[in-house]
Amino acid sequence: MRKLVVGEFISLDGVVQAPGAPDEDRDGGFTHGGWTVPFFDEQLGEIMTELVTGAGGLLLGRKTYEGFAASWPLVPDDDPIAATLNRIPKYVASRTLTTLEWNNSTLLTGDVAKAVADLKQEPGDELQVSGSSDFLQTLIQHDLVDAYQLIVFPVLLGGGKRLFGPGTLPTSLRLVDSKTTNTGVVVQRYERAGELTYGAMGPEQEQAD
Repeated sequence: MRKLVVGEFISLDGVVQAPGAPDEDRDGGFTHGGWTVPFFDEQLGEIMTELVTGAGGLLLGRKTYEGFAASWPLVPDDDPIAATLNRIPKYVASRTLTTLEWNNSTLLTGDVAKAVADLKQEPGDELQVSGSSDFLQTLIQHDLVDAYQLIVFPVLLGGGKRLFGPGTLPTSLRLVDSKTTNTGVVVQRYERAGELTYGAMGPEQEQAD
């Protein structure tokens, strides 16, 4: 069984919309596209290369798939990220696409949550999700995510599509790795740690104990 890992560029206030370019995703009148770009440096590039080259497959929503398919095949394969993304299987969740042009791409049909659960049962390296904020809600709500690889940028955007929307299941996570770049980007990996647990604090609780 392989893990499903969500890898997202995310702002401090939880926004994941249009991290890479002004016109990447203007849904809802979003005007801050490209907010990650000023923070990219060689160090972050090396970290991203290490993360992406560990993928055994990609899970993508339609918008992210179309953006990736329009750009990554144009990048020479001496770029390790391009070589990985162009080679590995891509699984696409879409109600409107009927054909997929990018090499080794498969359309997920029918019950998408079940299709993803079945993919997780296969042997191989981890399945990674990039972007795909709408599709992510389905994965989160069906408890299919095993780990979150969050690349947190020191910006506040005030609005936009967020990683965790309504319907997110209460879950405990465990921090297993953390790195900070010279530009202040914090790269964190969280893995599942079971059900959410509860407690109480404060002077009233101490007196009760």
